[in-house]
Amino acid sequence: MGAARKRVLVAMSGGVDSAVAAARMVRAGHDVTGVHLALSKNPQSFRSGARGCCSLEDSHDARRVADRLGIPFYVWDLSDEFAEQVVDDFVAEYAAGRTPNPCLRCNERIKFAAVLDRGRALGYDAVATGHYARVERDGDEVVLRRAADDAKDQSYVLGVLTQDQLRHSLFPLAGSTKPEVRAEAKELGFGVAKKPDSHDICFIPDGDTAGFLSRRLGTQQGEVVDEEGVLLGAHDGHHGFTVGQRRGLHLGRPAADGRPRYVLRIEPVANRVVVGPREHLAVTSLEGIRPTWTQRPVLGGWRGLAQVRAHGEAMAATISSDGATMRVVLDAAATGIAPGQAVVVYDGDRVVGSSTIAGAWA
Repeated sequence: MGAARKRVLVAMSGGVDSAVAAARMVRAGHDVTGVHLALSKNPQSFRSGARGCCSLEDSHDARRVADRLGIPFYVWDLSDEFAEQVVDDFVAEYAAGRTPNPCLRCNERIKFAAVLDRGRALGYDAVATGHYARVERDGDEVVLRRAADDAKDQSYVLGVLTQDQLRHSLFPLAGSTKPEVRAEAKELGFGVAKKPDSHDICFIPDGDTAGFLSRRLGTQQGEVVDEEGVLLGAHDGHHGFTVGQRRGLHLGRPAADGRPRYVLRIEPVANRVVVGPREHLAVTSLEGIRPTWTQRPVLGGWRGLAQVRAHGEAMAATISSDGATMRVVLDAAATGIAPGQAVVVYDGDRVVGSSTIAGAWA
């Protein structure tokens, strides 16, 4: 970050992480302004206990922290952008038979695009957030690395950021663990010190993704078949399923071998769900489209790590790219990988880039 005083816009969600991030920016001597993002036209609806975020309660919590720190605080209404860029995208992806990650999309298009663009237009030098990740300078390049706390590392959901965005991003919690952050919040007298972390998708606070999608996309009965096309059951819409899913299949007849069946693929045009044994989920080759590079693109083949879930394991792989697509060949087979998910690739703990999975094969 350096010793120079900066005008910093802190995205304050109302949680403990962003509260401590703001406090650290103030303590470092920066000119700090807090901003809470109103992402819903009905802000009461985005929290249910520890689920979701962005509620009216959260905005009040963020304001109380800002008041205690003595910094200006504003609420920015980005609900239209969020609805179009994140929620509508989420629904469209499921309708197309893919499984998106809305947190990555929100980071890409809202927190580090809309907010950063608006902040820079207002004269701010950087945006700080409570994400757990490290940003370091390496010559003329900015490097995004995993956080010190592996249990809280959020570099995966930041893998959509570009060099320009990273140059104007600060992550004050990079070297801390969650217990340390909570202890600091308690020392500072923040009421959010014991506030639970939000879980699941913020705009589906009850956790019922299938129900949310059914309300948005309706119901349309289709077939559940095995790999040979034998009819095993019916469903009310392919958008209620994702690759690797077992629960909720309600098969009308058991498989011939008696083994459990899992979703192997989704055929949206035919509104068909294809199921099979767990071992048929195993894949080793992934093809990614629309890559985003957090550093200079690495063309050709190289050895690295690939991660396909926010809290998943990083897997050894050979990675190659022509700049427009990304190919990942895993050393060991993985299961439950679906089109629409993001694959984030690493060189050690250094994030190289990400892409959207278009296909996966054994």
